[in-house]
Amino acid sequence: MQGSANLNLMIKAARKAGRSLVKDFREVENLQVSSKGPGDFVSKADREAERIIKEELMDGRPNYGWLGEETGEDEGTDPTRRWIVDPLDGTTNFLHGLPHWAISIALEHKGEIVAGLVFDAAKDEMFYTEKGLGAYMNDTRLRVSGRRSMIECIFATGVPFGGRPALPATLQDLARLMPVCAGVRRWGAAALDLAYVAAGRYDGFWERGLKPWDIAAGSLLVREAGGFIGPIRDGQDPIESGNMIAANSVIFDSFSKIIRTRD
Repeated sequence: MQGSANLNLMIKAARKAGRSLVKDFREVENLQVSSKGPGDFVSKADREAERIIKEELMDGRPNYGWLGEETGEDEGTDPTRRWIVDPLDGTTNFLHGLPHWAISIALEHKGEIVAGLVFDAAKDEMFYTEKGLGAYMNDTRLRVSGRRSMIECIFATGVPFGGRPALPATLQDLARLMPVCAGVRRWGAAALDLAYVAAGRYDGFWERGLKPWDIAAGSLLVREAGGFIGPIRDGQDPIESGNMIAANSVIFDSFSKIIRTRD
C-alpha cells in the first residue's frame, strides 16, 4: 500500500522506537536475577519508547493533539486531529522475556480513527492501515478469516488479573464460549490480538476494561481487513468504553451473542 505522509511518519516513528525496545529487550533476561530487579528497567524502556515516538510524530505534526499511555493527553492547536499511542503493549510479556509485545499508534480525525499501525518489533511484523485503503502486514494484504462455524474458530481475550473487577464476567464468558469453539488464547497484548484477527490468525477477540491506546489502531486494522467491531454493551462506543468484540463478519453475531449474554 502506498501510504500517506502521516502513515509514513507513523511507520518511521514505530521503527525507531522498536529498535530501542529490541535493544532493551535483550537485557531483560540478565535483569531477572539482578538485585535492582527488572521492573524499573522496563518502565524506563517504555517511557523512552514513548519519548522517541512523541518526538518523531510531534516534530512532523506539531499542531496535532496527543494521547499516550505514559505521558497522558496534550491538546494540539488543531483540535480535529490527535495521535493515540501505546509505546509498549504487552509490558508483562516484555518483563518476562516473552517476545510478544508491540507498539500501537493511531491517528484520530474528528473523533474517528483514520490510520493505525501495530508493530511487533521482536518479529519484525508491521501491521498498518488507513481508512478505505485496506490493511497490510509488511507487504501482504490482510483479510479476516473465512471460517463460518464456531466450533472451528479460535478466539483471543485478556483474562483480568490482580483483582480487577472484570474477572467474574470474563470467567463466565469462557464457560459459555469454550464448549462451542476450537480454543481461546490469552497472549497478553490486545493490540496484537486485534492485528491477528485482521490477519485471520484469530477468528475473534473480546475484552473488557481496555484503554483507547490499546485498541484504537487495532480496531481499524480489523475493519479494513473486512471484520466487524462492536461494543460488549449495546449503545457504547467500543474504543471509549474499552469493552470490545471483534470477529469476521460471518461469526460476529453468534460470537457476540455468547459474550453479551448476562452482561
